[in-house]
Amino acid sequence: MSNNIHLKRGLDIPIKGAAARIVSKRIVPDLVAVKPGDFKGLVPRLLVREGDRVLAGSPVMADKQNPDFLLTSPVSGTVSQVVRGDKRKLLAVLVKADGIQEYVDFGIRSAATCTRDEVKDILLRSGLWGAIVQRPYGVMADPGIMPKAVFVSAFSTAPLSPDYEFTLSDQAAYVQEGLTALSRLTEGGVHLALSESNYSRTPFHKMEGVIQHVVSGPHPAGNVGVQISHVSPIRKGETVWTVSLMMAAAIGKLFSTGKLDLRRKIAVTGPAAVDPAYIEALPGTPASEVAAAFGGDDTTRIIGGDVLTGKILGSDGWTGFFDDQVTLIKEGTHREVLGWAKPFRPKVHSTSWCYFSWLTPSKKYDMDTNLHGGPRAFVETKCFEDVTPMDIFPIYLIKACLAGDIEKMEKFGIYEVLPEDLALCDYVDPSKNDIQDIIGKGIDLMIKEMA
Repeated sequence: MSNNIHLKRGLDIPIKGAAARIVSKRIVPDLVAVKPGDFKGLVPRLLVREGDRVLAGSPVMADKQNPDFLLTSPVSGTVSQVVRGDKRKLLAVLVKADGIQEYVDFGIRSAATCTRDEVKDILLRSGLWGAIVQRPYGVMADPGIMPKAVFVSAFSTAPLSPDYEFTLSDQAAYVQEGLTALSRLTEGGVHLALSESNYSRTPFHKMEGVIQHVVSGPHPAGNVGVQISHVSPIRKGETVWTVSLMMAAAIGKLFSTGKLDLRRKIAVTGPAAVDPAYIEALPGTPASEVAAAFGGDDTTRIIGGDVLTGKILGSDGWTGFFDDQVTLIKEGTHREVLGWAKPFRPKVHSTSWCYFSWLTPSKKYDMDTNLHGGPRAFVETKCFEDVTPMDIFPIYLIKACLAGDIEKMEKFGIYEVLPEDLALCDYVDPSKNDIQDIIGKGIDLMIKEMA
């Protein structure tokens, strides 16, 4: 177990559009969405009908396999619409928000005096149990399992990621209460990872009752999966739980106020954002309202999250339960004359020395979605290992996932990774393969065959 982790492998992507440290807008949407697709492994069962009255914290859906797992409304109001897709798949429940919010009273209590069962009960009833992600596989946490530890990352290194010092420093007391509540769920303790670059400035280094780890290095140093691999790697048969710092604050607020309050500061970032900054909003806010506030148009791709791991929301989508960032980036519909054969491309960033971007390491690039090429056969190079600071063999793991070879997937580290941990492989891959999709399908196969 290491308390100081120094990573050399990885890559910080130099993209324009970081959010200024101001809250430029508070969005109060008319309709708010509750989306079961935000929770991997959830098989939703609808608990409400159109026209039903709900409070903030009222159950809207339950998991068919575990009825105790509830999804609750983030606002009070009236159920306006049940959105379904192909084969009547439940996509979202839309709630028309009241002007004055009313909350379910879950009771004020001190996490320090609660038992494990009491903490589980309030998290399950409030819908905040969904904030806990179980590894391996990145699925909903099983309330019947005792994890070997809980991991929380207090910083992010993803492209244009939110600054937690700005978004959560005024909620340090709630973060402490949330971490205390999480410590009741495991006998292995809560591991809190902090960035070496701002360790003394951040209020989170004063958190009590946690095991601190100081991490330095480029992205993905802020990924909780990378931190777990250096602190306590996941072996076959082991389980750990992870919680984002934002969700730890929401859990602490629940215990301190007795209310489910999911309001958060969301960083609106990206080259296509005009004057990128923070907004205050709820999960389930219409993506079109967010984009419109920052100059988004029909040529803009709206991403819930960062450019590497986020989900495309589209103009008719909604922000996700875990989203604390929205990225706006132009669709790359144009074709370059000569393409890669151009002798000089000053506006293109490259991780190799093929172009001259290595001469301007501090330059930020106005990137779009253009892949500058199409998928082709794998070219085996050292590029994947250079951006994966984990004790695994990424190229062999990727090939094992493609082949559906469970034995080799286990051998090469499938229990330790989620697609986000290999997101940089997408960026540097000369063959333009969707590495995250390959890893995701490998995980789905493991769940089907092994879980």
